[in-house]
Amino acid sequence: MKIFKAEQVREIDAYTIKNEPIRSIDLMERAATRLTGWYVRHYHTNRKVMIFAGSGNNGGDALAMARMLADRQFRVDCFLLRFGKLSENCYINLGRLKEQARVKLYEIDDQDLLPEIAKEDVVVDGIFGSGLSRSVTGLPASVIRHINKKAGTVIAIDIPSGLFGEDNTGNDYKQVIRASHTLTFQFPFLSFFFDIHEAHVGHMRVHDIKLHPMAIANTETAYRTIEAEEIRGLLPQRSKFAHKGTFGHALMISGSYGMMGAALLAGESCLRSGTGLVTLHVPKFGYSIVQTAFPEAIVSIDQSDILFSEPPDLSPYSAIGIGPGLGCKPNSGKGLKMLLERAGVPLVIDADGLNLLAQHPDWLELLPEGTILTPHPKEFDRLAGESTDSYERHLKQREFASKHKVVVVLKGASTGIAAPDGRYWFNTTGNSGMATGGSGDVLTGLIAGLLAQGIASLDAALAGVYLHGLAGDLAAESSSEEAVIAGDMILYLGEAFRELHG
Repeated sequence: MKIFKAEQVREIDAYTIKNEPIRSIDLMERAATRLTGWYVRHYHTNRKVMIFAGSGNNGGDALAMARMLADRQFRVDCFLLRFGKLSENCYINLGRLKEQARVKLYEIDDQDLLPEIAKEDVVVDGIFGSGLSRSVTGLPASVIRHINKKAGTVIAIDIPSGLFGEDNTGNDYKQVIRASHTLTFQFPFLSFFFDIHEAHVGHMRVHDIKLHPMAIANTETAYRTIEAEEIRGLLPQRSKFAHKGTFGHALMISGSYGMMGAALLAGESCLRSGTGLVTLHVPKFGYSIVQTAFPEAIVSIDQSDILFSEPPDLSPYSAIGIGPGLGCKPNSGKGLKMLLERAGVPLVIDADGLNLLAQHPDWLELLPEGTILTPHPKEFDRLAGESTDSYERHLKQREFASKHKVVVVLKGASTGIAAPDGRYWFNTTGNSGMATGGSGDVLTGLIAGLLAQGIASLDAALAGVYLHGLAGDLAAESSSEEAVIAGDMILYLGEAFRELHG
């Protein structure tokens, strides 16, 4: 799914109105019908609905929803904020609402006239849409603060009032609605994907209102979400005449004294990606651990007893992963530099591999083009410098990927993948149960295994992130988010592949 800037969405709306063709007021009716349908499926008529409408088209959506809910026997109080001239569609829907006797309609032009809100009431926010570019002030700001203070359940139409669609730098978050649910139309806004806005967006739901497919296809954007259909087409076809050499040979350089679990997690995940062979390069003391716990692996033994110090002969391998449980000792740093200088196959670097790079920023110039880096936010800050919030970090991530010609997977609730050419994807799978030790090791191994099968770096990153999250979702569904551990994600990779293939 594409993610557009707010002004692009307005252009797509306009194209739809002209070329479907459909009247603007009828497109608003279509949107309000979707909102109402969602509401009816989730809430009972015994809860009063308090709808706050602004003077623009977002307010028009709210007024139309108020009328439709009243038609379905909901108790509706509607509050029209008088702080500007009504848009044409808002004016039309106000007239239609006045014909619905079941709705109690109030007009608010003074902050001293704000209504009482009971905790059991459901508040619908239709004050502002996505056109804002400066912080809310005056009467609307007073209403927003009042709702945030009093309301227990808040549903935002399209976007929480006060939130900007993209960059919220300098925004006053005290004047932004804190929604329980955000029901947006056709596309999510970029700002929805950053943790700083979680308390404002709540649970997001995208409703298809049938905007014109030609306009969507022809409107360019750098941003997308990762979807199953896209990932399905990236995975290699498996011939019945294939053998273990057909699907590549991955090398995982991982583990150190006290951290051999990371090596095992990364190694098994790598093998369950579908790759034919996996070699784990581990310190000498790790030999018996791997041979006992992971009999399917080939073992390459480092010259050091307790840590990684030098890569083996790299000629047998079609992809290399490094970092899980590696440690940051100087000898391991020297080994990483040797690997960067010698590697002739795709690399994925995680965890302490990234921390060693951060200690030696000049080594970034040694990264082979197309290398995949998989940092969590703190690891990325060590590489690229501190950021004030997740949006600024995201901008640095895109810049870093472009400058160094690498793919950067910035892990989080909506893991973001930055390509060297400026394109960017947000993941749509995964859950909070995956916030557990070893989860990143599983992802590293999975991506390395996909790389070993000959999948291009960007495609391997996209597929690995999606499948990793899907396996986590299946694991949480089987037990609970609280009980998920990293090994569960490996166990559910098979089900994730099965679900992806349909």
